[in-house]
Amino acid sequence: MNKKTLIRIVIGLIIITVIGTGIAYFMYKPEKPWMAFFIACCGGVLVFNFIISLFLINKNLKK
Repeated sequence: MNKKTLIRIVIGLIIITVIGTGIAYFMYKPEKPWMAFFIACCGGVLVFNFIISLFLINKNLKK
């Protein structure tokens, strides 16, 4: 797998995670605001980890 394909996969995972977190947040917000906040924080941490892995892919993989 080359660098460009791997970067596209990670960006796709970031987009899917953000959309899924947003949907889950707005589904749980009216009933359980604390759970909506927890889900949003977990999604944010996951996206942050994907972004860190994106920078590490750029740094460590060659063309």
